[in-house]
Amino acid sequence: MPNTTFSSEEIQTFANEIKKQLVPILVEELKESELPPLLTRKQFMDITGVGPTKCNELFNRGDFPVTRELGHPKVPTKMFFDWLYSSAQNAQEVRMKYPYSAI
Repeated sequence: MPNTTFSSEEIQTFANEIKKQLVPILVEELKESELPPLLTRKQFMDITGVGPTKCNELFNRGDFPVTRELGHPKVPTKMFFDWLYSSAQNAQEVRMKYPYSAI
């Protein structure tokens, strides 16, 4: 079985590269977990930065995750992020920037 050894500098380079790639993902996941499970229309517009017209357009799309069974329309947060990351076109519809607005 081959044995590979790395110098201290190589190990530090690996660690820095892993940190550089992993930290943004972890921050993103933490920010998502800070959000409420259901977003009101106002919260959705604040977080995404879209206006009322774009919000109406998204809420009326057949593939957009919105529920109207609780009275006013609400967006299930997890389903929204699943929808957002499911395609590049969806991500273009909502050009969110990190970090999200605090609620």
